[in-house]
Amino acid sequence: MIYAVSAGITVGIQLCGFAVAYAKQTETFYDILGGVNYLALAVWSAAAKGTDFGEDPRKIIMTALFCASRSWLLLFLAWRAHERKGDSRFDNFKSKFFLFMGVWLIQGMWVFFISLPMIFVNSSSHVTPISGALDWIAIIGFGVSVLMEIAADVQKAVWVRNGRKGGFCTVGVWYFSRHPNYFGEIFQWWCAWMLAYGSAKDGASDWLWWVCIISPLFTMHILLNQSGTGLVNAEGKSLKRYYDKYEAEYTKYRKSTSILIPMIGYQYVPLFLKQTIFLDWKRYEYNPSLDTTTTETDDKKNE
Repeated sequence: MIYAVSAGITVGIQLCGFAVAYAKQTETFYDILGGVNYLALAVWSAAAKGTDFGEDPRKIIMTALFCASRSWLLLFLAWRAHERKGDSRFDNFKSKFFLFMGVWLIQGMWVFFISLPMIFVNSSSHVTPISGALDWIAIIGFGVSVLMEIAADVQKAVWVRNGRKGGFCTVGVWYFSRHPNYFGEIFQWWCAWMLAYGSAKDGASDWLWWVCIISPLFTMHILLNQSGTGLVNAEGKSLKRYYDKYEAEYTKYRKSTSILIPMIGYQYVPLFLKQTIFLDWKRYEYNPSLDTTTTETDDKKNE
């Protein structure tokens, strides 16, 4: 029941947002409402069912980390929406009722899928103390991933504000990863799924816990495969601006810097490993023969 109500809350919030956005023909609060939706599910699931929330350390820790992650997302996206004053990705269909509504509902699906481990833990009817290496690895990994995403967003924003010194960002965590913000976003949901294991009644046989793996897998799909966002949007043809002005410098940076996992010594990793387990796929390479003009708007979109 808690899953159905959670889904209903998500859809309701998204449809309300769509109604206002369509009437005003704006998308400026699209990302912001997604952040609000996450926090609404956290509050609802914490209060809805199971043992007293305050008696279960797993519920407290999971919900606290989830809210910290999504609160930052809300703040960052609100700031970005204010700075950009619009998103060109919506220009072609925000006047089309069903297409625009579909975009809002897809965001709601993303919110619900991401939230599954947190809902799973908060719906548990038994207290599950924190114990064992898996729990602590998951908690520390979740926390570090959130901090990395925050650091990456702040460092990139400051770099942009200071005039984009060097042409492409290599400050802070960006020195160790070409997309540390995406790594933080992906890894935190793998950690959330691992943390949820302690609430599984039948351990690895609990099918609902396995359903929760949708959270990290869907995040990976959106950030690794979906056009218009993530690596597909940031790499490939979008690298033209770097190769046109800083070809030698960017080529060196790309060869020596992991696409996702922050690390040193990436230049020594064999190419076949880069293109497999390190996810530095050929589809992300810049191919001048497939080049289309990258506009200033595209540059801002890929920040």
